[in-house]
Amino acid sequence: MDDQDVLWVGTLGDGLIRWRDGQATQYGRQNGLIANSIDYVIEDNEGFLWIGSSAGLMRVLKKDLNDFADGALSSVFCRGYDKRDGLPSAECTFGSQPAAGKARDGTLWFPTHSGLVYVNPAEIHPNTNPPPVVIEQVLVDGQEQNTNGPHAAGVSSVTVAAGKEPLEIQYTSLNLGAADRARFQYRLSPLGRPENKWTDAGARRFARYEALSPGLYRFQVKACNEDGVWNQAGAVLAVTILPFFWQTNSFRVLAGIVLLGLVAAIVYYVSTQKLQRQVATLRQQQALETERARIARDIHDQVGASLTQLALLGEMVEADKEDPLEAESHARQISQTARETTRALDEIVWTVNPSNDTLDGLVNYICKHAQDYLAVAGVRYRLDVPAELPKTVISPETRHNVFLAAKEAVTNIVKHSGATEAAIRLALNAEGFVLEIQDNGRGPAGLTGKAAESRNGLRNMRKRMEDVGGRFSIGPAPQGGTVVGLTVPLVMK
Repeated sequence: MDDQDVLWVGTLGDGLIRWRDGQATQYGRQNGLIANSIDYVIEDNEGFLWIGSSAGLMRVLKKDLNDFADGALSSVFCRGYDKRDGLPSAECTFGSQPAAGKARDGTLWFPTHSGLVYVNPAEIHPNTNPPPVVIEQVLVDGQEQNTNGPHAAGVSSVTVAAGKEPLEIQYTSLNLGAADRARFQYRLSPLGRPENKWTDAGARRFARYEALSPGLYRFQVKACNEDGVWNQAGAVLAVTILPFFWQTNSFRVLAGIVLLGLVAAIVYYVSTQKLQRQVATLRQQQALETERARIARDIHDQVGASLTQLALLGEMVEADKEDPLEAESHARQISQTARETTRALDEIVWTVNPSNDTLDGLVNYICKHAQDYLAVAGVRYRLDVPAELPKTVISPETRHNVFLAAKEAVTNIVKHSGATEAAIRLALNAEGFVLEIQDNGRGPAGLTGKAAESRNGLRNMRKRMEDVGGRFSIGPAPQGGTVVGLTVPLVMK
């Protein structure tokens, strides 16, 4: 028990125990002592505790022990004494009370296995020379590295390649008198940042780092001599940890640019797709409006005109009912007009029906119309069409214009050519198809160049084919007569 009501207890294997106010603090080798087996404890007049142990005498500043108990220190400095300092034996003895004594002049007496020794603490002169510190070796992944020699400021450096670990730095203290009593502290701090706390290494002479982030570091190590005098300057090593290529700033910048470009491309693609969908919707609406307007026009021009004519003929029949010949003539005109109206209405319905939007439907309807019309006119008819047509979709606009152009060509055969025979041929190619309508009549004399363009029927046929991106041609047939060509572009399937 000391003058501050602190009880100090030595144990055989558990180190030194401090007991105060019901709280116990343990000190051992892990906290700075040189042994865990304590034989006796005595305090001198200088504020130090002298502790006999199985490894010799220890001198510890009591203030450091109290600060450790209060959490102000992480370890305590312990000065050890053995045969090199004059002890007859490195092991102290115990078994009597008191095991150690202090004389009136402050001299301390200690028993050892080889005799009694005394120490006058007032006559102890500590070593005040700080020990030099050097970095002996640097290992990276177990391989010794060149530290590139000292720089102008006395700092060595080492460069560690990307992915190489661990980094081991070996250091030592040049204290020839008591090399084994040196203690070390080290720290590794990133450049440009606050320095890290010191790591107490005790007597360990190396620092090991398993994984370090790429960057520049400053490694510092310092040492104290046997009397606790520190070399604050220590030794310094500049450490450069190289990054992988994907950890470099240039790669990050490039990746950022690529990412921004990708985001921009995605935004552009999404915006473009949305715009294209909007345009497609508008085109579809426009096509629908155009088709509705065309249907309305066809009904007005064909069916409406025919119905008006039927109404007029009916009135004429009513007016001429007293004249049988005139009434019969009007009745024949009514019948003819009704048939034409029915045919016109059938064409309109066929054009509107979406199930007919195929190449096969178009060709079949053209052939049926030609066969019916030519048969009534007494013109022999021949068809040359592939037995199997591809499943190709044709827009209503294309189907309507091609049919009307073919219908006009067939009508011209009956009305103007004087032909006795006609033929329809269909040829497929990579771009679309060519529909040829040929007769053996008078031929196209006078129907080429400006003369041909002056005729409304031919001009309308050419205009209809141009509207669907096709071509119109007219010329003499190989064996006489006329051949009309309708070239239509298609996406073949």
